[in-house]
Amino acid sequence: MESTNSIVTEQLEILKGYFPHLSPQQAEQYAALYDLYADWNAKINVISRKDIDNLYLHHVLHSLGITEMLHFKEGSEVMDFGTGGGFPGIPLAIFFPEVHFHLIDSIGKKIKVGQAVAEAIGLKNVTFSHCRGEEEKGRFDFVVSRAVMPLADLVKIVRKNIRREQRNALPNGVICLKGGELEHEIQPFHKQAITLNLSDSFKETYFETKKVVYVPL
Repeated sequence: MESTNSIVTEQLEILKGYFPHLSPQQAEQYAALYDLYADWNAKINVISRKDIDNLYLHHVLHSLGITEMLHFKEGSEVMDFGTGGGFPGIPLAIFFPEVHFHLIDSIGKKIKVGQAVAEAIGLKNVTFSHCRGEEEKGRFDFVVSRAVMPLADLVKIVRKNIRREQRNALPNGVICLKGGELEHEIQPFHKQAITLNLSDSFKETYFETKKVVYVPL
């Protein structure tokens, strides 16, 4: 059996292989995530216990799948809807230090974990809010989320949070990480939605059914 340490190191190397231009600070911040999440996970179950050893593949790299759809411009503001313990928001905030990320979740203890992790790695471009999506009043260029709820429900809640002024290569809207069969879910948006298969970018088996879906709003 491979030790947890070597599995985690191996996954971190895979991550760096896909993103070879990380600065030393970014590489350090990503490397610090495993111990922080493993420690918090022992107290509050934010990641499935049997999945914590796959943190870099199943959670960090998956979160960075959003970069395959769009590279946010400096000064953009992005809301992570239903962030849980900080996914995809924290990996994206490390990747885009010049972009502001606002992470929200209706479960207070999960927000507490995200805040503690962000503070421990010195992330300055994140804010957190313990609230339901319906209560969030802020305006953002994009809303990102990771398999939180069906697309139509998410769009209905966050439409009010998308600002009109454009600054990115894609019109403002929603970018979601999804898995499995999506035809039915995307149907209401099929004329505008763009879907990318993450298996085209990441070769690991985990990504075979994983997709990024963008809907302009």
